[in-house]
Amino acid sequence: MKRLTLKFGGTSVGSIEKIEKVAKIIKKRHDEGNEIIVIVSAMAGVTNDLVNKSKSISKNFDPSEHDVLVSAGEQISCSLLSGAIIKLGVKARSWMGWQLPIVTDNNHTASRIIKIKTDEIIKYISDGGVAVIPGFQGISSEYRITTLGRGGSDLSAVAIAKFFKTDSCEIYTDVAGVFTTDPSIHKKAKKIDKISYEEMLEMASLGAKVMQPIAVQDSMLNDIPINVKSTFIKNSGTQITSESEINNKKQVTGIAYSKNDAKVTLVGVVDKPGVAADIFEPLGKNNINIDMVIQNTSSDGKKTDITFTIKRADLTKAMKLIKKNSKNLKYKKITHDKKVSKVSIIGAGMIANPGVTYKMFRSLAEKKINILAISTSEIKISVLVNENKTQKAVQSLHKTFGLD
Repeated sequence: MKRLTLKFGGTSVGSIEKIEKVAKIIKKRHDEGNEIIVIVSAMAGVTNDLVNKSKSISKNFDPSEHDVLVSAGEQISCSLLSGAIIKLGVKARSWMGWQLPIVTDNNHTASRIIKIKTDEIIKYISDGGVAVIPGFQGISSEYRITTLGRGGSDLSAVAIAKFFKTDSCEIYTDVAGVFTTDPSIHKKAKKIDKISYEEMLEMASLGAKVMQPIAVQDSMLNDIPINVKSTFIKNSGTQITSESEINNKKQVTGIAYSKNDAKVTLVGVVDKPGVAADIFEPLGKNNINIDMVIQNTSSDGKKTDITFTIKRADLTKAMKLIKKNSKNLKYKKITHDKKVSKVSIIGAGMIANPGVTYKMFRSLAEKKINILAISTSEIKISVLVNENKTQKAVQSLHKTFGLD
């Protein structure tokens, strides 16, 4: 007998018909003799609707009340799914995050799980029942409902797998698994059978929407293998596991992209020790994350141009902060561009293949795609390009590295 964590996303439970299909999947796994713990998201669109309702009250809706509101979606899907399982003749019941409890910190809208009480559910599933738990939510030390941030049901599933020591963690979604790139912009994308934690973390952080980055990070830290598979078609999905479990590493495993970036350039900055800190310190203190940074110093060493990228949503705030703190800076002008996107190649095989960089740049040059900024790590190279060149860049790199 195995103990399984099965997580179903919002698209998987997006209608009553889909919930009934999910119930049949759960019954099948239960009938095979497994102990089942189910994590479920809100039905597709429900959380967005609740967020919009809060915004209609106030753009600065109270964070603790926000968590009470948006966690309601998971409660609804938990109840409906439990009812559908019971209808199939299988013992089942739902537990809310506060009933277990799933204890989190007090950071509303972006909490982290500290511990989960397990004894009641272990008794229930060992007696043949299916436990259905809402993702995305918990309870703080102050007995307030908390949420884990958008996509937090993945994080819930990984935490359940960790605290309940389940034999597997399966993430059911509306796609067949993790693909080499987004199939919606490149029809030659293909499913990846196995991918390392590190590669998946880079892909998730760089725009791939299959899993929440923090959930991937937690699974890596706790060595919890994950299987991402489709709710609607039968296939083996994609295994996310340790690098040691993967043979025949390619130079590049996947291509990711994001269109939510903006580029800021300070031209003619008077160069002196601490100038970069003067630029970035107020941004950091206001929770604006800096990504790519390029510094070009003049031949006489007196002036420099500093270019960096941030999330597009932070652009207005960042520009105001820089101008507000300009008394500590001397520069000629500041420019920005929000019509940019970041395209990245990811692969653990890049470490042993020094030719990857020139192949990437040559591929883009042949398509007349200009590179605006570059950042690298051991298993990733990212470039900033004009937003209207995104699809062409992805398709070119996908072909260059043999992923079609």
